[in-house]
Amino acid sequence: MTISINNAHLYDISAEITLVFALSTDELLHEGVLNELGFKAEQDETCYLSEFKTLYVGVEANEHDLFRSAAATAIKTLSKYTYSSLKLAQYDINNTNGIFTALVEGFLLGAYTFDLYKSEKKKVTLNTIIFSGKTLEEQGSDISLLEKALVYAHISSEATNFARDLINMTPEEVYPAKLSQIAGDLAKENGMECKILGEDALKEENMNAMLCVGRASRHETQLIHLSYVPKNPLATVSLIGKGLTYDSGGLSLKPASSMVGMKLDKSGACAVLGIMKAVSALKLPVEVHGIIGAVENMIGADAYKPDDVLIAKNGKTIEVRNTDAEGRLVLADCLCYAQEKVKADYIFDYATLTGACVVALGQHTSGIMGHSKELKESLGRSADKTGELIGSLPFNRYLKKQLKSDVADISNISNKPYGGAITAGLFLDNFIEKENKEKWMHFDIAGPAYVESAWGYNPYGASGAGVRLTLDWLSNLK
Repeated sequence: MTISINNAHLYDISAEITLVFALSTDELLHEGVLNELGFKAEQDETCYLSEFKTLYVGVEANEHDLFRSAAATAIKTLSKYTYSSLKLAQYDINNTNGIFTALVEGFLLGAYTFDLYKSEKKKVTLNTIIFSGKTLEEQGSDISLLEKALVYAHISSEATNFARDLINMTPEEVYPAKLSQIAGDLAKENGMECKILGEDALKEENMNAMLCVGRASRHETQLIHLSYVPKNPLATVSLIGKGLTYDSGGLSLKPASSMVGMKLDKSGACAVLGIMKAVSALKLPVEVHGIIGAVENMIGADAYKPDDVLIAKNGKTIEVRNTDAEGRLVLADCLCYAQEKVKADYIFDYATLTGACVVALGQHTSGIMGHSKELKESLGRSADKTGELIGSLPFNRYLKKQLKSDVADISNISNKPYGGAITAGLFLDNFIEKENKEKWMHFDIAGPAYVESAWGYNPYGASGAGVRLTLDWLSNLK
């Protein structure tokens, strides 16, 4: 899809259909007809006027995320028609409130479809979107500012859709070695370094917790380390992703219905790959390391077992009480590796870690956990700008006691069925060095990473949660 900016007024631009976003029906060109048809300009409400070749889409308030959703609605609606081009005006002079960026993202995210496994592909003719550089009231924007925003929005959306594709692909197609290959190809295309550690190298690194999780799989467990290193970086950031290419639950076998969709358990890893793709494409002045634990958790004669005691990379012993709490074991070793190999100013990990987080915050919100109030606040600002919903879940000393083990340093699950998202975060906290506590943030993206119904500008399946939020945060580092 080609998106461009033309400095002419909307009605002087040639396109097959005009798109108008309406906060109300007052003073619209076709006000009378819209009122006759009962159009109320409610959020994402559409009204297509065939005789005027105009689509109206309602927006409840002058907020960027509402425009982002409305743009996605528009693109989905127009995909049913045979138009190849559309035009629209500006709704935010100089992108001051981020509405232009939101509209571009809404179009590109809303147009996403995953039809890799469909024998018949749906044909969409709409391939050209032209923005006027002026509002309907003929107020003009600085085109250079809009063009800069357009490049950013295009890259952020492409990276999100890239992550969506990887998450949606089947476990038979994307297994640990294949994920490593994808990361290697990405590194070559975008001028990054890529290091892959196989099982022999992981043994040398004493990453026994991660190795045990993948022991029953026919696919080799691998660690992926991508590095983007610009000259004179403003900061160094490590991003760690949970890459369970499939999770059967292991010997603590999931119910059959809960296994469907478990290709989503690599969402954290795919988010990291999407972020790395965007960071390198934008050439941000930040050194970024993407570290992924690529593992498959299966059953078999060699599977790790409840009652096993594992020794993590940092020497801590872990009592296994449930083999379906495997993601935190993988992340524990990867967090230790990241801190040993990279002296980072910030350490973020991303994982579809707990169903408890979905219970606490719902399907559309990621949970964040950590010790730094300032870091949470800065991430909150990026969440507001990108429309990615986050909720902070607080650590406390009482929940920490629920991870106590009588036979090892720590248990891999809580001894009580409460606060499961927080106790999972507290488990990871055991593998963060004291000097790095204020630098670390844990993202439990179990809710929004993969939802089996479309919502807003997100499709059925993978959303790419974490990509745009983190990219905005990295873009604003000083």
